[in-house]
Amino acid sequence: QSGMTGFKRFTELMDEIEEADRANAINLEKVDGEITFKEVFFKYEDEYVLDKINLSIKPGEIIGIEGRSGSGKTTLLKLLMRFYDPTDGEILINGHDIKTWQSDSLAKLISYVTQDTYVFNDSIINNIKLGMETSDEAVIEACKKANLHEFIISLKDGYETMIGSLYQSLSGGQLQRLSLARAFLHDAPLILLDEPTSNLDSLNEALVLKSLSDNHQGKTIIMVSHRPSSLKICDRIIKIEQGRQS
Repeated sequence: QSGMTGFKRFTELMDEIEEADRANAINLEKVDGEITFKEVFFKYEDEYVLDKINLSIKPGEIIGIEGRSGSGKTTLLKLLMRFYDPTDGEILINGHDIKTWQSDSLAKLISYVTQDTYVFNDSIINNIKLGMETSDEAVIEACKKANLHEFIISLKDGYETMIGSLYQSLSGGQLQRLSLARAFLHDAPLILLDEPTSNLDSLNEALVLKSLSDNHQGKTIIMVSHRPSSLKICDRIIKIEQGRQS
């Protein structure tokens, strides 16, 4: 029953994407990473999750979003990804409402690191590439940035190790770093991070944060985190409480 509900939502979303792509949708190859939330409201059924969000993010900024669980932080990222559309208001990238963007073009602009990392029964290198046509050297460089390379080369089959035989022994931190490696490899101008260090110990957290800080040139980063230590690399911190900016 839950699967059928999910499938129904999937078909509805695909219909929306096809409609958007037919209606003279915008397809820009290059953006500078400027993001604007204008009077954004969002509600699930009758309950408002976000209430009048106004936010302007400059190109190249690292923005932190903090707040209690359920305050609407993750919803903010999902709206930017167009998993949902705002109930009211606009979200703009480079001055264009994201509703007018071609879906493929929008997806290329954003790397989204979620709290949960999903993997396939395939090799580590293919799990990081996810079908991208890129060199093995680029994958290795992305893994070094995510502080994952040393772990991978310690395995008998290295990057060719099958995730299926390894999955049960992978820690939450290792899975999270795999997700970060995917984001580094994607090399998108906008990076959305949803609790990217929640499963990392203090040493690995420091290494990953240093890598984000050292490699964010030309990128705009929005990071949701409940850890004050993670938010230290941010240029600004936005507090969300009960769906409102404070």
